[in-house]
Amino acid sequence: MLLLGLVLVLSGRAQLAPPVVTISLDEEPAGRWDPLLGAFDPDFLRRAAAQVIDTTVPKWLHEAVIPLVLDLEEYIPQPYAGEIRGLASHLGSPSDVILLNFAYEISAFCTSIVAQDNAGHVFHGRNLDYPHPVLRNLTMDVIFLKNGEEAYRGTSFAGYIGLWTGQSPNKFTISGDQRGTDRWWNWWKNVVSAFILRRSPVSWLVRETLEEAKDFQDAVMRLSKTPIITGVYYIVAGARAGEGVVITRDRANAADIWALEPVSGGWYRVETNFDHWLPPPARDHRRDAANKALNATGQDHISMETLYQVLSLYPVCNGGTVYTTIMSAATPEKYNTVVRPQGCPPI
Repeated sequence: MLLLGLVLVLSGRAQLAPPVVTISLDEEPAGRWDPLLGAFDPDFLRRAAAQVIDTTVPKWLHEAVIPLVLDLEEYIPQPYAGEIRGLASHLGSPSDVILLNFAYEISAFCTSIVAQDNAGHVFHGRNLDYPHPVLRNLTMDVIFLKNGEEAYRGTSFAGYIGLWTGQSPNKFTISGDQRGTDRWWNWWKNVVSAFILRRSPVSWLVRETLEEAKDFQDAVMRLSKTPIITGVYYIVAGARAGEGVVITRDRANAADIWALEPVSGGWYRVETNFDHWLPPPARDHRRDAANKALNATGQDHISMETLYQVLSLYPVCNGGTVYTTIMSAATPEKYNTVVRPQGCPPI
């Protein structure tokens, strides 16, 4: 069964530290994810994967992925094709792993915040919300090694090869939020057609950027211009003052880049799942709650601790919140994720 870490109690709510899985990029792709079995029971993984697939993926998509499975390397580039084949030896068939990754590719409702204090320190936090409670038992921190040293790390779900949250130490941090403009039924069609067109899933681009980008500016360029399968928000923070942006993505390129402007009062940026220049839906109060909490905190008091407090307030944190991550590229050792077993119900 899942190995649970230290239990913390914050604001009266139990928090769990996720297991840490170390992946060596020097290993062949098919064997890279074998360490997953040191943190999760294989039978539990298969049952959980089946639950996520059955409740998320439409039935017609099971047939649609058959061409991908028959000629995996034709449609999915390395190292991902090899990693999918390796995971399939533990989780089921390659089609099961592909469907699971399709299901995880929907990040659902999220909140990301990048903020800078008066001394120029940049902090980055995110809540990831998802409608499947089982994901709280699949959440893990992953450390990716290259030549025996940490290349980057992130927070993800067991069986998923992409990343929605990650850090390249002393360079930049990234979080991804679903852009709430695509209809659910069109989204799945877009996923399949985009794979055929060889476009990158949004979470794969996060991982590739963490691995390859040399600095904050390079990361922003890659995340702005690389074609992807659907719209998304990429929130990026660097290691130096002023390095923070929200990138609003269309499939082909950036529709907008919203940067920190600390000198003129723009010391933080809040992104949920809607374009920042438009009002959110009347039912969604996360943006307003986060803005009010940050203004009450003030730039002189913002820190990793107070940012966590903002992300713990209802409805910024809500019943669907799976985990919260706080990070700062300039202090990579402080990267911290907590799993929220009950989310954050109204108090």
